Amino acid sequence: MAQAFAPGATAIVTGAGSGIGRATAEAFAREGVKVVVSDISEAGAAETAATIGAAGGTSIVCIADVSREEDIRRLIDTTLSIYGRLDCAFNNAGINIEISSDYDVTEFDRTMMTNCRSVFLAMKYEVEVMRKQGGGSIVNAGSVLGLVGNAKQPGYVASKHAVVGLTQQAALQFGPERIRVNAVCPGPIETPMITKRPGSDLGKLQDFARTFTALKRLGRPEEIAEAVIWLSSARASYVTGSAVLVDGGFTAA
Repeated sequence: MAQAFAPGATAIVTGAGSGIGRATAEAFAREGVKVVVSDISEAGAAETAATIGAAGGTSIVCIADVSREEDIRRLIDTTLSIYGRLDCAFNNAGINIEISSDYDVTEFDRTMMTNCRSVFLAMKYEVEVMRKQGGGSIVNAGSVLGLVGNAKQPGYVASKHAVVGLTQQAALQFGPERIRVNAVCPGPIETPMITKRPGSDLGKLQDFARTFTALKRLGRPEEIAEAVIWLSSARASYVTGSAVLVDGGFTAA
């Protein structure tokens, strides 16, 4: 079996202060990868880094608002200044603020900026580094709602469909330069993004999962992290341009 990651490999994880991002940052560290823990929340990022350190892993914190190009550029520059390379990136940071189908322009624009434009910008600078290195792996945070619709979330659905499209485009463009680009598409996962959203009810979310997923439960952040680690690793060396569903059978239903 191929070694998952080369010695000294480095990964950026955005939105690493909680949920799927935190679980993935911790999983990278367990694989021996040096992790750049990035989040808009200083407290969340620090907590993730502390957990990694306590387990014997290596990480640094870089606070960034992924909707700002200057912040993404600084994130890449910080990574290179500390670790000297960038092998993997999980562009995970995003928001899910919509709670109705009303076409609120401000809500739509903010969702597209944070979920979609941020991925475009991150890949722009990540690819720049990986091209010079002769390769790398990028995983973008998609969603089941990047593959199907939802009546109440026009901005979120549009942004995640766009992420899947960007992933496929980038995979085609940069594949000849040994840069793999994939998306992971979670189903209903128990994360702060959904459990702490205004109007959310954990009991109702659990009931939804029991009704509409084959596995009859909400997923865990760690289960998504495992998919991201595999996609990022040499064990997925012939996988690119894929939108990998990790949804407990939601879309199969």
